[in-house]
Amino acid sequence: MQYRTLGRTGVQVSTLALGTMNIGPIGGTTQAEADALVGAALDAGVNLVDTADVYGNGLSEEMVGRALAGRRDDVVLATKAALPMGEDRNRRGGSRRWLVTALEDSLRRLGVDHVDLFQIHRWDPTTDDEETLSALTDLRHAGKIRYFGTSTYPAHRLVEAQWTAREYHLGRYVTEQPSYSILQRGIEAHVLPVTQRYGLGVLVWSPLASGWLSGAIRADREIATHRSTFMPQRFDAAVPANRARMDAVERLATVADEAGLTLIQLALGFVTAHPAVTGALIGPRTTEHLHAQLAAADTVLTPDVLDAIDAIVAPGVDLAPHEKNDTPPALLDPALRRR
Repeated sequence: MQYRTLGRTGVQVSTLALGTMNIGPIGGTTQAEADALVGAALDAGVNLVDTADVYGNGLSEEMVGRALAGRRDDVVLATKAALPMGEDRNRRGGSRRWLVTALEDSLRRLGVDHVDLFQIHRWDPTTDDEETLSALTDLRHAGKIRYFGTSTYPAHRLVEAQWTAREYHLGRYVTEQPSYSILQRGIEAHVLPVTQRYGLGVLVWSPLASGWLSGAIRADREIATHRSTFMPQRFDAAVPANRARMDAVERLATVADEAGLTLIQLALGFVTAHPAVTGALIGPRTTEHLHAQLAAADTVLTPDVLDAIDAIVAPGVDLAPHEKNDTPPALLDPALRRR
């Protein structure tokens, strides 16, 4: 396992981190399976575990907390808040009112007195940066969080937040968690240059592109992955973006074979090769998946392999931009762009 410094915090984290969205209802894992996954990851040298309140409506945090019992001090523990937790319109977003409550709920579910990294799961356009940063700064002063960061923020919002922190003498975001894979490279054009400028740690999610780069999806096979059962539109061959992804996967598989690598090793080695990236969040559903992904822990891609990847998916290109989750609200809600 390799380790890197998380932004400018001085904290050392593994380049492969354990994402836990699949622990609980989404992945269908039991507590015993969660215990095995977390234990095996930690034993392999993974020292960052990432979860969120919205995963399984809190159940993932509860299961992760039980799986970490007795080993809490061995990990950098991260969670997230801001996505809706129920129908109440105030149980979401970046307001002080909600973030204080959300953190207390997460601490209770995890069974801990603090988290190392508390992240705003999505940018809340209805809340001022000063409001959110002020609340997060106070929570840090109270000892309930050590650091705070963002997830899937547009580049301009990262810059605005840095300026706000400086203007009002507040704590600043020290990490960003964007979607990044060989098939989704858009952040290379805007987000990653910003994170490098401000010294942010970067923990990328979906480095296997929702399973497209797991090796289980190939042109000559029926797509029957766990993810495809509840997100069929992302794997429908009639969709042009999906046909483009399948073509890219077939070409990437050839590159991997010629390099003596699995497709998983190629995919994870690619995202961790970028100098702006601190680590990649892997989200295994089974221990078999975990070990296949941990096999990439020491993968270093050679320049010729990286050049071959660039020839298949050009730098800065998203093959499925509609799946990025960072589209400006005005492009989704017509009322925001009408006079």
